[in-house]
Amino acid sequence: MTFSPPSSPARPVALVTGVGRTVGIGSAIARRLASSGWDVAFTHWTPYDARMDWGVEAGAARATLDALAERGAAAHSVEADLADPSSPARIFDEAEERLGPVTALVMAHCESVDSGLLDTTVESFDRHFAVNARATWQLVREFGLRFGGAHGTGRIVALTSDHTVGNLPYGASKGALDRIVLACARELAHLGVTANAVNPGPVDTGWMSRETREECANHTPLGRLGTPEDTADLVDFLCSPRGVWVNGQLLHSDGGISA
Repeated sequence: MTFSPPSSPARPVALVTGVGRTVGIGSAIARRLASSGWDVAFTHWTPYDARMDWGVEAGAARATLDALAERGAAAHSVEADLADPSSPARIFDEAEERLGPVTALVMAHCESVDSGLLDTTVESFDRHFAVNARATWQLVREFGLRFGGAHGTGRIVALTSDHTVGNLPYGASKGALDRIVLACARELAHLGVTANAVNPGPVDTGWMSRETREECANHTPLGRLGTPEDTADLVDFLCSPRGVWVNGQLLHSDGGISA
């Protein structure tokens, strides 16, 4: 699906992955970037939400497109399974065809199914690494191969996590994501592309139980959970000209819970 506003001045294009639900962090990031003057392509994968406790949010992609249009952005949504190694190139092809060259890549996608050292299956382990690590590498590779913007204007931001106990495949694959993204700061230096990973801390987008919400809020110095907008504000800064000097960093934007 695509929305294009009538005759608007050229805006840079951001690609945001993992925008499956309107309450999610990816959706908040897409809306915030649209408000800041970006056109936005975004990905979602309905079968993932169907497997999770929160289920599929009917019409979420359409609602996100409408929200971006209200902010003056041209927008395009791509349904894509990032476990499929052919997806990253197709996503970039569609984004470029509908909106133009991608200047910022923001990766909020994930595979996240709780399991520990003793009960994780090989199938689950492989899928976590396919989505969280391999697809991240493929996406940043496509970005690096295609980027033709002015030196210093390119941006890569990925969302990560430090949770591992009882969440082995998710935490381990996110650790791999960190290394991949931080390497971009050096390996894409010739393009003037900055690359950072953001750990947003505990953000309830529908997956937390009441007990989990209370525990996380009680352990956070600010006494509350993070919101998708908290993360979106930081990503927006990193993607802006003001964020150019922040590069090669793993940023904990978590209200102090990791202190």
